Amino acid sequence: MLHYIREVDPYAAKLYAKVPKGKRLRAKLILRIAGEREETEKLAAIVELIHAASLLHDDVIDEAMTRRGIASINATYDSKTAVMLGDILYSKAFFELSRLPQFVAEKISDAVAKLSAGELLDVAYSDAIQTDEAKYFDVIYKKTAVLIEATAESAAYLANKERAPFALYGKNLGLAFQIIDDVLDITSESEKLGKPALADFKEGKTTLPYIYLFESLKGTEREKLQGLFKKELDAEASAWIKEKMSESGAVMRAVALAQKLGREALEAIAKDRNPALEKVIVDMIEREF
Repeated sequence: MLHYIREVDPYAAKLYAKVPKGKRLRAKLILRIAGEREETEKLAAIVELIHAASLLHDDVIDEAMTRRGIASINATYDSKTAVMLGDILYSKAFFELSRLPQFVAEKISDAVAKLSAGELLDVAYSDAIQTDEAKYFDVIYKKTAVLIEATAESAAYLANKERAPFALYGKNLGLAFQIIDDVLDITSESEKLGKPALADFKEGKTTLPYIYLFESLKGTEREKLQGLFKKELDAEASAWIKEKMSESGAVMRAVALAQKLGREALEAIAKDRNPALEKVIVDMIEREF
């Protein structure tokens, strides 16, 4: 992937090399569905460039100082640098995407448009606690699941496989992945997260566990939760939220839904008998929370 950015500019490539790298889930999905060859490896690189660009912009929007436990580009340099580097990654990705089959180019580019719309909605919904579960799923579908869905379907297209099962697999994987990520923001310690625990609520994100918690609270406790929204949480407030999450069963209710989505994803691709794809789902949903 780095060589694509070197073709644009050496300094941009130097900056890109400092972007914290994740598990490259989307790239791995492509290779596990369609095998390794020039066309699929190109698509894998393109999708990872797009994902990295979205995270650069996301860190600027959230004013995040770390990404996966490492200082973010906007923290190390500044927001202008992060935004422009993200723009370079997007632009180069779309240039390379134009060289792939039309179906793939259309599918991925449409997903990126929806991804940006998801970011826009995420900001729009941050003024107050959101209790509409449908809005939450609309945001996480667009912010996370739509690109994984498009990635899996595009890989199936390149492999001449039936596209619909893999599209469903990718969509459900993306939704479940985001729900679990939202749960871990509550249940994990800051050191494991690579960012402050309970950061989502402070940033104005009403994730699924908080929606379930809000539903369960009454009177002064509901008012207290509302009063903590988008506030710096001290140890007492953090402990109270975690206690109420445990008492209400909100976290495990969210986990159960993620697990259900995971099982549906496995059912969708059962005929393909792909142990690697099955392991992705199993590893994600069979965890301790």
